[in-house]
Amino acid sequence: MSLQKMIATHPQVQDETEELVLAARHAMLCSLFCTSCADACVAEDMAMAQCIRNCLDCADVCAATARLAVRRTAANIDVLRAQMEACIKACETCAEECAKHDNPHCALCAEMCRECAEDCRKALPLVK
Repeated sequence: MSLQKMIATHPQVQDETEELVLAARHAMLCSLFCTSCADACVAEDMAMAQCIRNCLDCADVCAATARLAVRRTAANIDVLRAQMEACIKACETCAEECAKHDNPHCALCAEMCRECAEDCRKALPLVK
């Protein structure tokens, strides 16, 4: 299945933006990575409260960003732009925290967060 194809079927989509679709897809994936990382952090034998909090916050922000990015009827550009900026900040914050920990789940989460932030950065100027 293709998210790009799904959005292209929308009767009001005329300016299909590949960058926005990619950002939406990666934001949803990042939400899942962050949720999984937070769960793995619970099982660690060290103080991971801040990492868990950052991962869960990032997961929620990313999921909301993905949902807003695929809604194309009666555009709410200012809200979508603000949400994408919040996603960039949440991903950067989560990546920074995860990078402090020497475990594979945090390394993967940090990498996904950086990719998601970069995708949102690329799409943001095209959201008009």
